Amino acid sequence: MYSVFIVDDEMIVREGLRRKIDWEHSDFTFAGEAGDGEIALSMIQDIKPDILITDIRMPFMDGLELAKTVKKLQPWIRIIILSGHDEFDYAKQAISIGVEEYLLKPFTLEDVTGSLSKIAASLDRQKQEFSDISRLKSELESSNVLAREKMLGDLVLGVLDSSTAIQKAADFNINLISHYYIVSVSEIHPKDGDVNHLIASKSYIMSFANDRTDMIGFFISPNTFVSIIKGSEKELCEEDAFAIADSLKHEVSKAEGTTLVTAIGSAVEHTANITKSFREASEILKQTNFVDKNKIISANDISKKEDTPIVLQENDPLVDRLNYADESEIDQIITEYISLLGENTEHFSIIASYLLVDVIMAVSKVIEDLGGDVKVVMPEILSHSFVDNAVQNQDVFIKEIKRVLTMLITFRNSRVQGRYADIILRAKKYIETNYANPDICLRTTAEAVHFSPNHFSTIFSQDCGVTFIEYLTGIRVEQAKKLLRNSEMKSADIAYEVGFNDPHYFSFIFKKVTGMSPREWRNKE
Repeated sequence: MYSVFIVDDEMIVREGLRRKIDWEHSDFTFAGEAGDGEIALSMIQDIKPDILITDIRMPFMDGLELAKTVKKLQPWIRIIILSGHDEFDYAKQAISIGVEEYLLKPFTLEDVTGSLSKIAASLDRQKQEFSDISRLKSELESSNVLAREKMLGDLVLGVLDSSTAIQKAADFNINLISHYYIVSVSEIHPKDGDVNHLIASKSYIMSFANDRTDMIGFFISPNTFVSIIKGSEKELCEEDAFAIADSLKHEVSKAEGTTLVTAIGSAVEHTANITKSFREASEILKQTNFVDKNKIISANDISKKEDTPIVLQENDPLVDRLNYADESEIDQIITEYISLLGENTEHFSIIASYLLVDVIMAVSKVIEDLGGDVKVVMPEILSHSFVDNAVQNQDVFIKEIKRVLTMLITFRNSRVQGRYADIILRAKKYIETNYANPDICLRTTAEAVHFSPNHFSTIFSQDCGVTFIEYLTGIRVEQAKKLLRNSEMKSADIAYEVGFNDPHYFSFIFKKVTGMSPREWRNKE
């Protein structure tokens, strides 16, 4: 199934496409719609559809500008342009941007479904091509690719000086010169360690990277991909780093069950400092413990303060692990500790005491590194009575370690994500205050909390477990339920009251979320 997003300033066009295409019995799903390019861009960044259908003439941002921006931020999206102008210049611009289909108005339903089918067939062929594992493997192992990877590996590891690096890069037609650089390191985790999934993922990634001029990508190890992002401005470079990480995650998701964890270093100037950004990202990645979930982490995400360098402990493995573990991993950590106790029950309390002190020391270190004081956060774990009580027997030992680790993770999350917890809180307050404004979107909310859209989108979805659009829609639907339950307002009026410009679209979304139309829901209540 391929998701489709529709943009047109004419409500009748959007409604016609939404209602007349038989979404339920086709290979496509309706992802959403917008009435102008500017709002559409914000929604597309969050929804990430497969196909975009857009009018060419719209207020604020026209279809060509929207298509150009979308192709830069989310290059996998296929685009269909709708135009009321049979002008060669428009078509030529669309082709140069990479638009797949160009339909002249008035168009028929068959024209649109035909274009959708053509794009779907192209996407299916691409999937088929990437299922030829032997061919993909030979491409990835060609001598030219390996030589290029060796050269770039030497660059990020600091083996090459700046002038040599620039010259050697030129030999591979790589333009290394830029004002700012950010290095991100991505680790692929194929489902069940399947080598074929790994090869397919690598090919998807390289296909994406080869089409970019603002990044240099290569594999430094079989499952580790390095991106060197270039930019003329620091802020734009950071924004591109998040957009590229998001695109890589999308590419890897094509290999079913495969996940990607990406760590983003800080922005640096001069090629000589590329290795600094690389090492920073590598250290972050080394200490993460996400295998079965997608994750994007930047250097800024784990800095304790704006002016404080990242401090990463390397001595104590448990400290390293507790820096990134989540609650789902506590049982695994405890199981590993229990295994160290062995079968020697006679000396249980002695061995358990040593292990518990090890845990207390690691917990204290993590709290201290986060700017806290264990005497304030968990004073009880420093007492002899706590240790004596905890090592009575194995059940109590497990219970107390679990309690301590849970408290630590709660404290760590409040500190490590404290800066972002505040951002998320302010964003939610902004949404709850402005949900009735039809112009509220990812971009306006990101601006309200002084964040770039891509970075805000990443931290919001990772922190909240839902995308910005899903959260906003949830707020609007809940408010609509209250009005349906407690007022005599018509459904169309409620639609406008909660921020929808189109009552039909409101009904569509309401039914998609609740399984019932607004009228059915009101009658049920």
